[in-house]
Amino acid sequence: MSAHVFGIRHHGPGSARSLRRALEALQPDIILVEGPPDAANVLPLLTHPQMRPPVALLIYVPDEPQRAVYYPFALFSPEWQALHYGLTHSIPVRFMDLPQAYRLAMIAEQPQAADQEPEAPGPRSQIRQDPLRWLAEAAGYSDGERWWEHMVEQRRDDLTATGSSDLFVAILEAMAALRQEVDKEADASDAALMEARREAYMRKTIRAAQSEGLQRIAVVCGAWHAPVLVESAMPPVKDDNALLKGLPKVKVQATWAPWTNGRLSWASGYGAGIESPGWYHYLWASNEAGLDSTRVAIGWLTHVAQLLRGQDLDASSAHVIEAVRLAESLAALRDRPLPGLPELNEAVQAVFCFGSDTPMRLINNRLIIGETLGAVPDETPMVPLQRDLTREQKRLRFQPTAEQKSHDFDLRKPNDLARSHLLHRLNLLGVPWGKLQRADKRKKGTFHELWQVQWQPEFAVSIIEAALWGNTVPDAAAARACRAAEEAADLPALTKLVNQVLLADLPAAIGRLMERLQAEAAVANDIAHLMDALPPLADVLRYGNVRKTDASMVSHIIDELVARICVGLPVACASLNDDAAAAMFERLVQTHNAITLLQSQAQVGAWQQVLAQLADQQGIHGLLAGRCCRLLLDAGVLPVDEVARRMGLALSVGSEPAQAAAWVEGLLKGSGLLLLHNDGLWQVLDQWIMALAGEVFVTVLPLLRRTFSTFAAPERRQMGERAKHGLARPAAGAQPEFDAERAERVLPLVAQLLGLEKS
Repeated sequence: MSAHVFGIRHHGPGSARSLRRALEALQPDIILVEGPPDAANVLPLLTHPQMRPPVALLIYVPDEPQRAVYYPFALFSPEWQALHYGLTHSIPVRFMDLPQAYRLAMIAEQPQAADQEPEAPGPRSQIRQDPLRWLAEAAGYSDGERWWEHMVEQRRDDLTATGSSDLFVAILEAMAALRQEVDKEADASDAALMEARREAYMRKTIRAAQSEGLQRIAVVCGAWHAPVLVESAMPPVKDDNALLKGLPKVKVQATWAPWTNGRLSWASGYGAGIESPGWYHYLWASNEAGLDSTRVAIGWLTHVAQLLRGQDLDASSAHVIEAVRLAESLAALRDRPLPGLPELNEAVQAVFCFGSDTPMRLINNRLIIGETLGAVPDETPMVPLQRDLTREQKRLRFQPTAEQKSHDFDLRKPNDLARSHLLHRLNLLGVPWGKLQRADKRKKGTFHELWQVQWQPEFAVSIIEAALWGNTVPDAAAARACRAAEEAADLPALTKLVNQVLLADLPAAIGRLMERLQAEAAVANDIAHLMDALPPLADVLRYGNVRKTDASMVSHIIDELVARICVGLPVACASLNDDAAAAMFERLVQTHNAITLLQSQAQVGAWQQVLAQLADQQGIHGLLAGRCCRLLLDAGVLPVDEVARRMGLALSVGSEPAQAAAWVEGLLKGSGLLLLHNDGLWQVLDQWIMALAGEVFVTVLPLLRRTFSTFAAPERRQMGERAKHGLARPAAGAQPEFDAERAERVLPLVAQLLGLEKS
């Protein structure tokens, strides 16, 4: 009985191909793979027809789903190929790493303080993460990735005539020598102890297989662990049992989750992540299709050309031919058997991109890394909430993808409206599959919603966490909203939540929220909170009509809020400093927009009376007084002449220059057209500036510059030209002098141009 140990560095098509050939030659009785034994019950799903890598094993604690760990696999992963080979050839397969039931329990027993920085990895830890880096540096390579690709991924003679793999024998010898040097120094860190326990459990699994009488045992593990799993190097059984004795344990569950190529590039597995999963997948598919090695570069560069042409960039067959020649020449100069990804990238940048880096970022994201999202079978264990979400995605034809996409939902269409409801509900549950964007300015209707959607693998854990609120998406979102209403700290938070609930169409929660909102509004005495609460409720009424949602239940709350704001606003605006006035300015504008949106004549009339009172109120900050005059002017309540008169009073000699400048900012901020089209306001402002003393002008200038910086560039240019040349338009109502004799002279020419005979 013997164990054949195959040490691998990380996911890669070369090592996966070599491992599969080694297994075919060995014909093992059992295959042991470094992985979580907790996933034994879901392992048979690996060969299901609906399983499509990249996928990940998800191990989590049911009572605390945030305590979870992923084991990602790609189609070209050596572990995936080993497991697939065993399952499809009726060979028993087992995971042999220390179960996550122990590892998650040990992590929970040693919580890290919030203010404590994570421990920096020591030299031993760095070597364990990338043990072959030292060999790469000795061979003159910049990193282990490039060395591994040259020595393994492009390797074609990986098996000897006897059927054993020279590659894995060489890796085992190299790792044994490296560990012999590293293990000379004792390491008492927690990471070293965890590593020792993992290797002890691996040896325990190997011994268990041997005790069953199995003769040929294939062990697939990380290269670093390989030397200590060889039978001749194993320590006594009692030493391993001592390491594993008394370990804490928690209950865990396992499932499969879709993964993405982008996540494969993260640090995971046995190496430092896969830098180019899309490229590796292409290499694996090319080998499986029997593509000749000399045509690999041609196929890859053809994909590059197709991608660039899809983005309206020039990429012809001539570009492909020249790029192939350049890549092969670079490989020959570097003594490489075939062009690798570095040579292909350099050729693409030189031939296709003309030396530019910008198209290379597109190629990296779309091809070298890729945007593939895996899929798992319907039989995969899922919580009820996850199954309901899957059914909804299929019903709405709204499948998740790893690519970021933009969707413009027309809420008048039932399917688009249902998709909007689903995304809003998931946001309430803490699953931000979609992010609502600002409306397109070209689309004025309120029935448009712009979303950016992108599925992230970690949403699987978020859904498991949200499952405690209910078994369906609507029920869970409604329960979560009710809890959020109970925990809301103030009135604005409640009104925003009401808006979210109505957008998500959750009638089961709106009643509880309305009770909570009414109770909070009845005792709220902070005018700022009342003003912050009004705009979301105005949005509720606006969307209520488009979404066919009964939002009339909030109308009486809005009436109460508007009445209380109108009564308390004059007192709230008295004696404010600059910072408080700036904050109140924004609330004033938002409240005005909300009341205007509601289109209630009674509310608009009451609001305009308050604005007029504030415009005349003594001691009010100039920023607020000026904005009140502007709002009344835009509403047609104050004529331009009256605003000019008030501006003259605000800029009179008796007014403090800083407050006068603030009044101007309140009136003009955001739009200079008012000043350009009203000569009276222009003249008042011009005379005030001309009358300022030198030292006062220096003090006021920054305030005026801040105001004028909010104007559009064409507006500022027109103001500069008018101030430079002293241009003045005729006064309103004045009639220019008409010269009838000069007009008569052009009539013959006009008649000739129009083809008419002058009578």
